[in-house]
Amino acid sequence: MKPTDSELEILHILWQLGPSTVRTVNDLLNEARKGTDREPAGYTTTLKLMQIMLEKGLVSRTEDGRTHVYASVVGEADAQSALLDQFVNNTFRGSTARLVMQALGSHQASPDELEEIKALIAQLENNQKQDPE
Repeated sequence: MKPTDSELEILHILWQLGPSTVRTVNDLLNEARKGTDREPAGYTTTLKLMQIMLEKGLVSRTEDGRTHVYASVVGEADAQSALLDQFVNNTFRGSTARLVMQALGSHQASPDELEEIKALIAQLENNQKQDPE
């Protein structure tokens, strides 16, 4: 399930910290929003978002006394993969090549990044040779 931008903000915090209370998440959201054009998040808004995320299956909740602790159910890599797949399909009509060409043509990649890209291409080519369809 695709998280909204606000839900993704919360997931980033949970991925970084691990299981956390609504208060902790809300405080970190507001810290991250300082100096940006984003409005501070109210506690009840953060609580409601996390309850919605629980209903969607994006987070789990355990009770520690009167405190509810939320944890991400979806892994960061899985979420990134799903969001990227959707983005490539919707924006580049499913063409990974178009995405890469646009990204490399629009942004200056560092020499280290270019080496990582070359290594990934070599690995993908090697995997195709070993496992032809």
